[in-house]
Amino acid sequence: MADSQLFEETFSITALNAQKYDRVSRISGNSTSNENFFTLDVNTEVYPCAVGDRIHLVLASTLALDGTKDDGKGWRDMGRGEASIADMYDYVCHGKIYRFEEGEGDMIKVFISFGGLLLYLEGPYKKLTPLRIDYVYLLLKKS
Repeated sequence: MADSQLFEETFSITALNAQKYDRVSRISGNSTSNENFFTLDVNTEVYPCAVGDRIHLVLASTLALDGTKDDGKGWRDMGRGEASIADMYDYVCHGKIYRFEEGEGDMIKVFISFGGLLLYLEGPYKKLTPLRIDYVYLLLKKS
């Protein structure tokens, strides 16, 4: 993992709930190692998902390929043709880690909001240690 990548894992989608909103589904799944569990609200009009899909999920502190901080420069301020980590992924969001909770044993729970679309991530403390209350980018691609 590069310095800008705070968390990286491949998950299998085990559940999809599209009953509450027209264009948003809540997907859930387990990591391939079964160490981590996630629930994520996804705009399925932009990024369609199905039970059984495998997705690669990355949380990063910046989109810069060299790992340099954004320094107030968001993804919208990037120059046309300027390469970024986002170019390698199909679905990218910017959000804020707003809460941590202790789980059972060495497990912790992380809550992140991407403009109202929520990510709940549960896993071992050691794997989720790089995360802190701060802004992050969510990057997804099917694997």
